[in-house]
Amino acid sequence: MIRRTLREWQRIGYGDDPTTIPQAAADRIAAIAARSSFAGRGGEGVLEHGRKGLRARGVVGVIAAPGCQLEILPKIEGRGDRGSSDDDLRRRLIHMLAVVHDLRIDTGSLAPLGWQKDTLLELLIRLFSTRLMEAVRLGLPQRYREHADDRPALRGRLDVTRQFARHAVAPQRLACRYDELSPDSALNQVMRAAVTRLQHAAQAPDNQRILRELGFAYADVTAVSIPALRWDQITLDRTNQRWSELLSLARLLLTDRYQQTTAGALDGHALLFEMNALFEHYVARLVTRALAGRGTRIATQGGHRDCLFEDGTGRFRTRPDVIIRQGNRTILIIDTKWKRMTPRIDDPKQGVSQADVYQLMAYSQLYRCPNVMLLYPHHGDLPPQPIRTRYAIASDDAEETLHVATLDVADTARANVETLRQLLGQTFPADIAV
Repeated sequence: MIRRTLREWQRIGYGDDPTTIPQAAADRIAAIAARSSFAGRGGEGVLEHGRKGLRARGVVGVIAAPGCQLEILPKIEGRGDRGSSDDDLRRRLIHMLAVVHDLRIDTGSLAPLGWQKDTLLELLIRLFSTRLMEAVRLGLPQRYREHADDRPALRGRLDVTRQFARHAVAPQRLACRYDELSPDSALNQVMRAAVTRLQHAAQAPDNQRILRELGFAYADVTAVSIPALRWDQITLDRTNQRWSELLSLARLLLTDRYQQTTAGALDGHALLFEMNALFEHYVARLVTRALAGRGTRIATQGGHRDCLFEDGTGRFRTRPDVIIRQGNRTILIIDTKWKRMTPRIDDPKQGVSQADVYQLMAYSQLYRCPNVMLLYPHHGDLPPQPIRTRYAIASDDAEETLHVATLDVADTARANVETLRQLLGQTFPADIAV
């Protein structure tokens, strides 16, 4: 098995040594990547497939083809951190996914995972399969299902209509309708679909062994294809609440807006995450925690106000990443940017693009919001302390302000919540308490 690991926007050339990749393997991997929903119109939104090599873009995860795997890791760095190892980056990426998907993943539960020898996909498979095995040992959740059956003795209640229509001349059979506990529920069908899907994707022997055992445990559950799964029929209550995290993990591995796990007719698979979207939702979850109980409302990808109008028809609809409202007031708009700010001394703008600034100024005008913010990830080449810069919009004494800030994604969720609480307290109008 040929396995290579890249960082986002890194390039790998063709060749046969460990620092390159054979061209035939690269062609197979690029074909799988081109089928992703992130590939774009030209098919190179995930990987640039050039004459001399492959280049990763802003999508991370694992792409697997027969005999080869390519893992793409994000550049998630902490303050003063310039040389993060691959296992550090895997830890940090799984931390972000855990926050976004409400998964309780602590250091203790991750300690046995093989950070150095396994890819991100194998780590997620191991996390899901071990937790599912623990839950299965306590018993599969069951639901009452209605059955219709013709029996020699009455069970449940008599179906009068079917009795006289079918058994009018043979009354020794009774048309019965009754409820029976069954493990064949929508929740278990999702779990079986995840087990089946991961059996084809897992390469690590211990993952394959656990998944085979789980396949036997779900043998009596109906096999449903991934597009036909009935997520809407799953109801979590006090009887099956312990399955909530497993359901989130299954959704992450099967069907989620951040990733695509289908390769069409090709023999391969991919688990991919767009870092722009992941960072946006990571920040939104932490902002929600930071402002809990403060009387504010947080909306993501909302607003939908148009910039221009023509004959009563709106054009150029806007979708700010995070909108914070209190009552009828929009008090802050945050736009997240998964970009690296440049720490150049001769650049007072620190690499902030004019297009991003114009976008935030438009948001301030459209949503009548006096405070807007560009939020970037902190990285090792920046000064140790997070960036906190305030700009007055249009004039030096203007009340409207644009804030440029950074967040250390390598920090813990609890520390980032406190950081955002302090940052928002400095940003909100004076009459809003945080």
